[in-house]
Amino acid sequence: MRIAVCPGSFDPVTLGHVDIIERAADLFDKVIVLVMSNSSKKPMFTLDERVELIKKCVTRPNVEIDTYSGLLVDYAKAHDAVAIVKGLRAVSDFDYEFQLALINKSLYPKIETLFLPAKGENMFLSSSMVKEVCSLDGDISAFVPKEVVNDIYLRCKGDGSND
Repeated sequence: MRIAVCPGSFDPVTLGHVDIIERAADLFDKVIVLVMSNSSKKPMFTLDERVELIKKCVTRPNVEIDTYSGLLVDYAKAHDAVAIVKGLRAVSDFDYEFQLALINKSLYPKIETLFLPAKGENMFLSSSMVKEVCSLDGDISAFVPKEVVNDIYLRCKGDGSND
């Protein structure tokens, strides 16, 4: 079985994330969407809440969702993954992700990193942008899966807490 890990913070999940996950699911027998914490960001949603949001909009039978806070390659090795799948929006993404891929390869030589380019309509999407638009009462419905729009609006309005 060929297993891939699709890591990210997914805070919140966007249409771009879902596109990369679905395309990875077409390429591998199993895809583990790995929700990770990013110490340089203050999350809008807890790890468990992000898992639930992803579950609402990704229902492929070969996709699992998990959380992890250690080294990505340690998780990949423990789950017999052969690849890490990352979405790329721009050249600036590539510079950063390429460095990570080289580090991951040096830590775990059996892992490969696959870069999937974002579709044109998703090239500008980021979770940070979604949070910013939402916080300013903008319409985010074209940026996130319909299944999670209300959850994100509620959190932006302060009607739900991640504490």
